[in-house]
Amino acid sequence: MEVLFQILVILFLAKILSEVCERSGLPGIIGEIGAGFIFVLALKPDDIETFTFFAELGAIFLLFTAGYKEVHIKDLKAASTKALIPTISQIVVAFGFGFILGKVFGFSFIESLFMAVAFSPTSISVVVKTLIDTDYLSSKPGSMMLTSAIFDDIIGIFLLSIVVSFATLNQFPSGLHILGILGQILVFIVIIAIMGWKLFPRLFEYVQKMHTKESLFSFVILIALFSAYFSEQFGLHAVIGAFFAGILISDIPLAKIESVQKKVSGIAYGFFTPLFFAFIGLSVDIEVLYSTGIFAILVIVLALSGKLIGGFIGTKLVGFSSMDSLIFGIGMMPRAGVELVVIAIGKELGIISNEVFSAIVLMVVVSIVITPILLEISIRYKERAVAVSE
Repeated sequence: MEVLFQILVILFLAKILSEVCERSGLPGIIGEIGAGFIFVLALKPDDIETFTFFAELGAIFLLFTAGYKEVHIKDLKAASTKALIPTISQIVVAFGFGFILGKVFGFSFIESLFMAVAFSPTSISVVVKTLIDTDYLSSKPGSMMLTSAIFDDIIGIFLLSIVVSFATLNQFPSGLHILGILGQILVFIVIIAIMGWKLFPRLFEYVQKMHTKESLFSFVILIALFSAYFSEQFGLHAVIGAFFAGILISDIPLAKIESVQKKVSGIAYGFFTPLFFAFIGLSVDIEVLYSTGIFAILVIVLALSGKLIGGFIGTKLVGFSSMDSLIFGIGMMPRAGVELVVIAIGKELGIISNEVFSAIVLMVVVSIVITPILLEISIRYKERAVAVSE
């Protein structure tokens, strides 16, 4: 009964605080993380093991749904190759800032790698609403942000899979072992891709003919769970398999029926992912943030500036104006989903310390608050400058 009470309270708090944030113009994720803060401060639970399991399912469904609804193979084929240069540029700079910061503070190689990977991805969903509100979504920087975000997610998951493999060794692997890890990842991707290309479409045809209620929806959930389990058999983390499975079935007609997608989103965003984000808030040690003030400030500054600088340089290289490059760089700053999964895994493996974990969660919150504000200011400034010049 205690577990049921924990889930009841946290889910209630998550939804109420998420609604408050949404009505205030802030992303709901802040409220969900805040629910975890309040829960642990008010109730001080002794045993959260079962709740931890639900949070892990939340991470799996978060990345599965991201692949299923936000990343499509057709989009990747149609995406401009120009987006690769800004994407790689901002990931390299942010990754480098994270790794260097870790080494400066005396962290181990593996912990510094986890920090670097957590610095790397971008959550484009945070800025999409601002782009729509300012009628900037179809602009050159806006469309480049969306394309770059797709590549960002895939590269971020690939980096995560490598770093998790490194972490299981608890030391820097030899060149031969690195090749083995890459080979392991490649074999998994090839097998799951063949399943997505040949096996899953045929199975969906059979499932559609079943008389059992909600058979298509159930099969989508089974694929998410199977792929998560299957990736673990290759020594990868469950979220990696879930993400790639989501991408693979996103272009199967029977899998992307609107009613099925709504039900998958419902169970993911209505139940599992709020528990994951609340678990992130619950795991933050507020006292640690007070004692590591300078470190937390540097994490925020370097994580955001890494994306801004890298995005600015990359878009300048492909011919953007300075103002458009600045807008793109700002649009790449927010973090939310993948980076929280990265540090949650790092903490679970005992690699990420409470100081690093808490500082990165604070960075995520700051990034999703400040980015839309800066993005709207920069867009309005450009529009005024263009109006004056005309």
